[in-house]
Amino acid sequence: MDTPAIEVKGLTKAFRTYRKQPGFKGALKGLFHRKYEQTIAVNEVNFAVNEGELVGFLGPNGAGKTTTLKMLSGLLYPSAGSARVLGYVPWERKDGYRRQFALLLGQKNQLWWDLPARESLELNAKIYGIPRAKFEQTVNDLGDLLRVREKFNVAVRELSLGERMKCELIAALLHEPRVLFLDEPTLGLDVVSQQTVREFLRQHNAKKKTTMLLTSHYMADIEALCRRVIIIDHGKIFFDGQLSDVLDRFADSKSITVQCNKPEGFPDVDLDEYGQVQEKSPSRIVVKVKRDRVIEVCKSLLDRLPVTDIDIEDQPIEEVIRRLFARES
Repeated sequence: MDTPAIEVKGLTKAFRTYRKQPGFKGALKGLFHRKYEQTIAVNEVNFAVNEGELVGFLGPNGAGKTTTLKMLSGLLYPSAGSARVLGYVPWERKDGYRRQFALLLGQKNQLWWDLPARESLELNAKIYGIPRAKFEQTVNDLGDLLRVREKFNVAVRELSLGERMKCELIAALLHEPRVLFLDEPTLGLDVVSQQTVREFLRQHNAKKKTTMLLTSHYMADIEALCRRVIIIDHGKIFFDGQLSDVLDRFADSKSITVQCNKPEGFPDVDLDEYGQVQEKSPSRIVVKVKRDRVIEVCKSLLDRLPVTDIDIEDQPIEEVIRRLFARES
């Protein structure tokens, strides 16, 4: 059996924080006697990601996603547990590992703010020892794919958010990493730029077989890119599996839509006995029904109403995840 590209066992990170008491008296007291609190950001996390997988890493704010990615990137030392990425222990920060992974934080900049993007990219190429010919080809190819090639000579501070994020992505991929950690890569982008970045990541993963761990609050990113998701909250993982299985496990209802094309429309009947009525008009009815009652309700509606069309839909995955986070929080 092949060794996973990413393997995490019992990974834990606790932060010790000083809790200041209010007012001048509290500040004075803190000079001599401080009260500290311990916050468990990541709590005995276990998972493995195979080489070439593109996995969604989901959770509400403060769930421990970014902390996990920072430990896997070697930026933070864990309080307990172990992790290996491409056979390396990340926080040992060995040169061989640093040349094989990249971390893209949607809220952080790695490009020099006052320099044109190309100059930052050239600096990265020197650091990684990338030959000039290969650098030019890689930058031009990625620039064309992300539709940002003509912006390379513009100062980074003058780029739009979408253009800057695309250049940040090029900087992360310049040395062709085998593992890519993506933390909110489409944060704040318009819908066109989001779609461009998604399509690029999908093509890059398919072509280069780069292992990717992706966090995002946009479920469109996850649905478009990830078959598998890991869901974390309060530092613990409570789901690891196929995205399609989230609906089977956490969605307790479906929506039944019935249509009537007759001029007289539907008769006035009580629909509350079936479930939650979401829409009701003379020609269209939508009822939210418990999953275990779908067949029974469909049969009853067909028997009682002049139905010309009927449709059964799962709840939108975004709504399921939203309710799941609210419940877990």
